[in-house]
Amino acid sequence: MASEEASLRALETLMTEFFHCCTTNERKREIEELLNNFAQQIGAWRYCLYFLSNTRNEYVMMYSLTVFENLVNKMWLGVPSQDKMDMRSCLPKLLLAQHKALPFFIRNKLCKVIVDIGRQDWPMFYHDFFSNTLQLIQTPAMAPLGLVLLKTTSEELACPREDLSVARKDELRKLLLEQVPTVLSLLTDILESIWDKHSVGGATPPPSPTHGDCGELLGSLLGGPPSSKVLSQPVPQLDSESLQLCSLVLECLAHLFSWIPLSTSITPSLLATVFHFARFGCDLRPSTVAGAHPKSKGSLTYSASNGDGAHPAAQLNGGSAPNTDSADCARLGVLAMTCVNELMSKNCVPLDFEEYLLRMFQQTFFLLQRLTRDNNAHTVRSRLEELDESYVEKFTDFLRLFVSIHLRRIETNAQFPVVEFLELLFKYTFHQPSHEGYFCCLDIWTIFLDYLTTKIKSRLADRESVLNRYKDALVLLLREVLHRIQFRYSQAQLEELDDEALDDDQQTEWQRYLRQSLEVVAKVMELLPSHAFSTLFPVLQENLDVYLGLQQFIVTSGAVRRLNITAENDCRRLHCALRDLSSLLQAVGRLAEYFIGDVFAARFNDALTVVERLVEVTCYGSQVSLYDVETAVPSVLKPDLIDVHAQSLAALQAYCHWLAQFYSELHRQSQTRFVNIVTSAMDASAPLIGAKVPEKLLLSACHLMVSVATTVRPVFLVTVPAVQNIFNLVTDSSTRRLPPEAQVLVCRALSSMLLLPWPNLPESEQQWNTRSVNHSSLLAALTRHYRQLRGTTNVQQLRAELRQTLRILRDIVDSVSGESTKSRQICYQSLQESVQVSLSLFPVFIHQSDVTDEMLSFFLALFQGLRVQMGVPFTEQIIQTFLNMFTREQLAASILQEGSAGSRVVEKFLKILQVVVQEPGQAFKPFLPSIISLCMEQVYPIVAERSSPDVKAEMFELLYQVLHHNWRFFFKASVLSSVQRGGAEEPMENEAQFVAAMQAFGQSFLEPDIHVFKQNLLYLESLNSKHKLYHKKLFRSSMLFQFINVLLQVLVHRSHELLQDEIALAVYNMASVDFDAFYSAFLPEFLNGCQGVDGNQRGVLGRNFKMERDLPSFTQSVHRLVNDLRYYRLCNGSLPPGTVKL
Repeated sequence: MASEEASLRALETLMTEFFHCCTTNERKREIEELLNNFAQQIGAWRYCLYFLSNTRNEYVMMYSLTVFENLVNKMWLGVPSQDKMDMRSCLPKLLLAQHKALPFFIRNKLCKVIVDIGRQDWPMFYHDFFSNTLQLIQTPAMAPLGLVLLKTTSEELACPREDLSVARKDELRKLLLEQVPTVLSLLTDILESIWDKHSVGGATPPPSPTHGDCGELLGSLLGGPPSSKVLSQPVPQLDSESLQLCSLVLECLAHLFSWIPLSTSITPSLLATVFHFARFGCDLRPSTVAGAHPKSKGSLTYSASNGDGAHPAAQLNGGSAPNTDSADCARLGVLAMTCVNELMSKNCVPLDFEEYLLRMFQQTFFLLQRLTRDNNAHTVRSRLEELDESYVEKFTDFLRLFVSIHLRRIETNAQFPVVEFLELLFKYTFHQPSHEGYFCCLDIWTIFLDYLTTKIKSRLADRESVLNRYKDALVLLLREVLHRIQFRYSQAQLEELDDEALDDDQQTEWQRYLRQSLEVVAKVMELLPSHAFSTLFPVLQENLDVYLGLQQFIVTSGAVRRLNITAENDCRRLHCALRDLSSLLQAVGRLAEYFIGDVFAARFNDALTVVERLVEVTCYGSQVSLYDVETAVPSVLKPDLIDVHAQSLAALQAYCHWLAQFYSELHRQSQTRFVNIVTSAMDASAPLIGAKVPEKLLLSACHLMVSVATTVRPVFLVTVPAVQNIFNLVTDSSTRRLPPEAQVLVCRALSSMLLLPWPNLPESEQQWNTRSVNHSSLLAALTRHYRQLRGTTNVQQLRAELRQTLRILRDIVDSVSGESTKSRQICYQSLQESVQVSLSLFPVFIHQSDVTDEMLSFFLALFQGLRVQMGVPFTEQIIQTFLNMFTREQLAASILQEGSAGSRVVEKFLKILQVVVQEPGQAFKPFLPSIISLCMEQVYPIVAERSSPDVKAEMFELLYQVLHHNWRFFFKASVLSSVQRGGAEEPMENEAQFVAAMQAFGQSFLEPDIHVFKQNLLYLESLNSKHKLYHKKLFRSSMLFQFINVLLQVLVHRSHELLQDEIALAVYNMASVDFDAFYSAFLPEFLNGCQGVDGNQRGVLGRNFKMERDLPSFTQSVHRLVNDLRYYRLCNGSLPPGTVKL
C-alpha cells in the first residue's frame, strides 16, 4: 500500500496547490495535464477507490469521483468485466459505510456514479441495482440515502442524455415504468406514516382557526363532511428528521411526476397525502417549533443530485440537524405544490384519470379558501404576506395551469362549483402582496376571459345563460381592476411602480401595469359592453370635471400664466386626479374597437357621447394651453397636465375608425354633428403643431391629424381653416422648422388629404385635377431647396436637410403604396423632378453611407409602390446606375462596415433588386444575368468569408426570388409540354448560374448562423413545393445526396439543435424523391463514410434505420441514427488503444 499512500499524499499536495490563490495559470495547466494523464491510465480507478476511502480532502474526493464518472460514462465498453464487478461491489459499500461522514455534495456525486453504473448494466449485469435502492428506502436509518439514490435514478435513467443508444433509452424507460407502482406505494407509505405519527391521535382535534369557516363552500367542494373534517385539523408539528425525510420524498415525487404518464398508479391516497403536506405552506404558524422565526422570505433552498444548494438538514453527516423553523415547514408546502403542478401541467388526461383531477381541484380549492379567509386578526393580504413567496408563486402557477388546461374539462361537472372558485380567485388576486404576483393573477383572468369569449362565440344559442352565470364575477372584476389603476383608491401601491426605466418591451413598470389592466377591462367590455361602458364613463366624467374646472384657477400677471393651486394637499389631490384621468382616457381609447362593425348602430349613442366629450376636452386643452402654465410643483404637475392633454388626443385618434364608419353611414340630420366633430378635432390639433410645443403633445396632435386624413378622409378637410394654417406653416420656408419626426407626420397628413380617394363618392366627383395641382404645389414647396442641389458639387453642408427631405418623400410614397392607381399617378407626377435629382446626386454621395442609406430607402419605396408609374425606361436607368455604381470594391467597402450604415446600404440595394426580379412581365428580364452575376460574383465572395448576417440574409432572399419568380429562365418547358413529354427530361438553360446558386445554399448549411440556415432551408423547401426542385434531373443526379449528407452531418454535430425537426422534414422530402435509391445507395454510402465507428456498428446503424416511407417513421429513424452514431463515437473515442470490441 506504500505506493497508494504515497500517491494519495502527492495528489493532496497537487490539489491544494491547484486551488491555491498564488498558483499561476501556467502551473495550473501543468497540474491539469498531469491529472488527466493519471486518469487515462488503465486501473487508475483502484487508486481512486483507495483515495476516496482514505482522505478527508474534498478536492481529492471530487477528482476521484470525476475519474469514476468519466470511466463509467465514456469508457465502460472497454473496462474488463472483473473490474466492472469490483466497482459494482465496492462503490455501494463505500457509500453505505461513509455516507454520514461525507460532505453532502460528495455523497450526491458518489450516488450519481453508482446510478451511472446502473444506467449501463441494470438489469443484465447489475440485477440488484434497483432492489437495493428500494431496500434502503424501507430501512428507517437508511431511508434518506435511498431517497437520494431514487431521485438520482429518476433523473439519470428516465431522461438520459445522448450517451446511450436509443434502444437502451427505451429499455430503461420501460424498466422504470414497471417499478413505478412499487415506488409510489413506498413513498406514499412514508408520507402517511409520518403524518399519522405526528398528528393528534384519535382524540377530537382542538378547535383550529379554520375549523368553523369551511361552511357550505367546503361541503360543495369536497362532497361530504369526512374530508372537510380531516382537512380542518391542524397540521402536525414535525421534528427535523421527519421534515427532512418528507422533503426528500416530495422531491422524488416531483421528479417522477415530471415523466410518468397519468395513470391509476397515482392513487387517491397518494394525492390526498400530497395535499396534506401542501397545507404546510398555507397553515404556517410562527410557533411551529421552538425557536422558529415567523417569516423567512425567499429562503428556500433545494437539494440536488449534484449537491448544489442542498438544505443543511439533508447533509446526513451525522451532525445534529438544526431546529426546524417556519421556512423549513414552508418548504414542504412548496415541494408538495411542485408535485401537484407537475401533474397539472399534463394536457393529455386519460378518461379514467378525470375523477382524480376533480379530487385534486377540490382539495386545492380547499387550500385556496384557507389562503383567502378573512378574520379579525388577519386580512387576506397580511396572511399572504406572511407566507413564503415561493409557496404563493407555486399556488399561482397551479391556478394558471388549472384555468388554461383543465377548466374546460371540469367546468360542466356538477360537483365543481366554478362560480365559487372565481370568488376565491378574485380574493386571491386582489390581495396579492407583490406587483409581480398581481400581474400573474391578471394573466390568469385574461386566460379565463379568452376561454369564456371563445365559448360564447361557439354557443350562440345559450349565450345569455352562460353570460348570466358569470356576470356577477365579471362585474366585480371590472370594478376592482379599475380601482387598481386609480391613484384615488390605490395611491400607495401605484407610487411604488417605476415609470422611468424601460424593460425589454420598451415599456416602464407602470406602463406594463396599466396595459395589462386595460386588457382585462377590454375583454370584459367585449363580453358585457353596456355594463362596462356604464361603469367606466361616469368615473371618467368625474375626473374630467376636475380637469375642465382648472381654467378658473389660472391667474395671469404680465406674460406669465400661473395655476393658483398651491396648498400641498390640493396639489397632491390634483396630481392623483390628473394621473387617473390619463389612465381612464387610455381605457376609453382601448375600448374604441367595441363600438364599430356590426354593433355600430346599437352602440352609436354611447360612442357619440364619448367622442363629443373627447373633442371638448382636446379643444379645451389647446385653448387654455395648460402645458404652458406655471405650477406650484412643476416637476410633478406640468408632466401630468401634458400627459392628460396628449392622452385625450390619443383617445380621440383611437375613435377615427368609428368616425370613418359614421361618415360612411351618415344620415342627413347627423351631417352637422360630424362636420363639427372633425372641425373641432382639427382646431384642437393645429395650435399644437409648432416648434415650441412639448414633443409628446406635438406628436399626439400630428398622429391625430394623420389618422383623420388617412382613415376618416372627409371631403371638406382641406378647407377647414385650421388645416389651411398647417399648409401655410409647412410650405412657408421662413418659419422655424418642426422637429424631424413631427415634420414627416404633418407632411404625410397633408399629402394624404390631397391624394387619397374620398369615401362614398364616385370617381367623377373626386376633383382629381384640382387635387393634383395642389399636391404638386405642396411637394414643390417641400422640395424647393432639394431640387436646387442638382448639378451642385458643394453639398456637404446640406446633408442634414437632404436626408430629412428624403425621409419626408419616402414616407409620402409609403403612404400611397397600397392606394388606387390615380393616387399613385398624382404622387409620382409631383415627385418626378425630385426622383431625377436623387438619381443625379447618387454618384456624388456613393461614399457617404448615411446619405446613400436614405437615398436607397427612398428608391426602395419607389420600387415597391410606384414602379408602374415610373415606367420601364426610367426604371431601367435607375437599375443600370445602381449596378454601375456598386462595383466589387464599393460593395466590399460597404459590407466591411458591418452593422453600420454601409452595410444597410447594401441590404437596401439587394431589397430593390428583390422587387425587380419579382416583376411578372418581360420588361426587366434582361437584367437577370447582371443581377445573378452581381449576387454570385461580387456580393457572395465577400459575405462568404465573414459573418455579415444581415447582408447574407438579403442576398439569399434575392437568390430565392430570382429562382422562384424566374423559374423558366433556367427550366424553359411549360407544364403542358412537361406532361406531353412524359418521362423525358426537360431542357435546361443557364445551368452554370443555377449550380452556383445551389452551391451557395449548400455552403450556407455548413455555417453557424442559425437564422440564415433556417431561412435557406425554408427557401429550398418552398422551391420544391412550388417547382419540384428536388425532382429536377440536375438536382437529383448531382446535388440531392450532397444536400442530404450535409443536413445529416448538421444533425450529428448538433450545431443547429433548435432546427432538428425542420432539418429532418427536409431530409424526408429529399429522400422521398427516390426512396429506393436512398435506402440502397445513399444510406450505405453515408454509413461507410462515417468516421469513428467500426463495421459492426455501421451494420447495426443500417439495420436500425427502418425502410419506412411515411414521415413519422422516417424522422424517428433519422433521429435514432443521429443519436446512436453520436453514442458509438463517444464510446469508441474514449476507449484505450487496442481494446477489443464485441
